[in-house]
Amino acid sequence: MRYGGAMLRFSAPVQWTVLIAASLLLGTLFQIWHIPAALLLGPMIVGVAMGLFGASIRISGKLFVASQAILGCLIAQSLSPSVLTPLLDDWPIVLLVLLTTLAASGLSGWLLMRFSDLPGPTGAWGSSPGGASAMVAMAGDFGADVRLVAFMQYLRVLFVATAAAIVTRIGLGDQAAAQSAAQVWFPPLDWRFAATLLLAVAGAWLGKKLRIPSGALLLPMLIGAGLNTSGVMTLQIPEWLLALAYTLIGWNVGLLFTRPIFLLALRTLPQMIVSIVGLMTLCGLMAWGLTRVLPVDMLTAYLATSPGGLDTIAIIAAGSSVNMSFVMAMQTLRLFSILLTGPAMARWISRRAAAS
Repeated sequence: MRYGGAMLRFSAPVQWTVLIAASLLLGTLFQIWHIPAALLLGPMIVGVAMGLFGASIRISGKLFVASQAILGCLIAQSLSPSVLTPLLDDWPIVLLVLLTTLAASGLSGWLLMRFSDLPGPTGAWGSSPGGASAMVAMAGDFGADVRLVAFMQYLRVLFVATAAAIVTRIGLGDQAAAQSAAQVWFPPLDWRFAATLLLAVAGAWLGKKLRIPSGALLLPMLIGAGLNTSGVMTLQIPEWLLALAYTLIGWNVGLLFTRPIFLLALRTLPQMIVSIVGLMTLCGLMAWGLTRVLPVDMLTAYLATSPGGLDTIAIIAAGSSVNMSFVMAMQTLRLFSILLTGPAMARWISRRAAAS
């Protein structure tokens, strides 16, 4: 009890009640204040607080996967082959952004291992700006401390999601209020809703079966985009289902911030925060640079280069007036590049840091 925290005094049903009630309250307040991704940030913040106070409840892995699949279907509605044209036309700039982000994350991982007490390749995996869940899943196979990698990854997600929501709110101004007012929470549903759910379930199952990192999000996204752009089927995702998915993703991230892991990471927390802020600053500068050479606004460029989780950035982008296709194309390209280069980079950084 002394170590576990105050929340352990309460049964699981009571903890769930507190989590749901507090998340509903904070999410509603954020909605009233027109903060983008209110239904992600509110539950995430409540989850962090309860996790640090020792809450024992967790989000089922199946529910988290289902939420990612629903989010993949949402992204699919905004993707089209036309987004590839500007990326291909300006491929040197896109490649430069990707390589700079990879180099910055590699340098960040090396510095963390060199000037902190992080063991083995943990710093390298923890600082990789790809899909957080994918990085955590892969890190254990390469000798990293999965607990610390998860903490570092989701700490960055928390920082990036909060910063992106604030920047988006400032960028949107009064538009946020108009968008909130335009939401229809319970629209009439037809056969497309059932077909969308089937796509989400099938895509998530296939992604797990094929062991594709972040496959639960990526496969429904890619298959749904194909169906949507070809005119075969228009996906139908009501706001209430999106709100549920956002909430579950927020809870999953927040509840990972347990007190034991926090105490374990406490000695290197300042270095972790400096690393995250440094990477966010660099990506912000690259976003500004993109607006100088590409026909994109600052908000779109900022979300496209933000080193957050693919799912959290997608949620924030969906709630704002940005070029969703460009944002998701850039984020997905970076995720794939991290997945391809991550293991080799982590091993190289580990060897270099050990030899220094």
